[in-house]
Amino acid sequence: MEHGKPHERSAIIEKLIGQIVQMSQQKFASNVIEKCLSFGNPVERQILIGEMLGSTEESEHLEVMMKDQFANYVVQKVLETCDDQQREAILTRIKAHLNTLKKYTYGKHIVARVEKLVAAGEKRLGLQPSRVLPED
Repeated sequence: MEHGKPHERSAIIEKLIGQIVQMSQQKFASNVIEKCLSFGNPVERQILIGEMLGSTEESEHLEVMMKDQFANYVVQKVLETCDDQQREAILTRIKAHLNTLKKYTYGKHIVARVEKLVAAGEKRLGLQPSRVLPED
């Protein structure tokens, strides 16, 4: 992915479409998905992210991925590689599950990443830091 030509990357990503969520839950396949997010073009990235998010009413794929030992890293990579508009949409979906995620070993990684992103965004806007989650 990293050293391939754009048309080669596109061919690989095309083959993976429809299997993103399942592949994200496998140790080595999840690394491939992360590379696709890092090195795919914006349109390809949008397709991959769209598959992970599903429709606006359902968060099932995303919720499963956030709790998975390998897929949670893919979700973190999505947050790292998406544009600001996508990030806002994804964070809105994730925030609905933050309290539940705190109870899962791998979900805690997502909570930490979201808090870091929110703090960075507030700092960039010159706002006082706030907590995403209330203290227990």
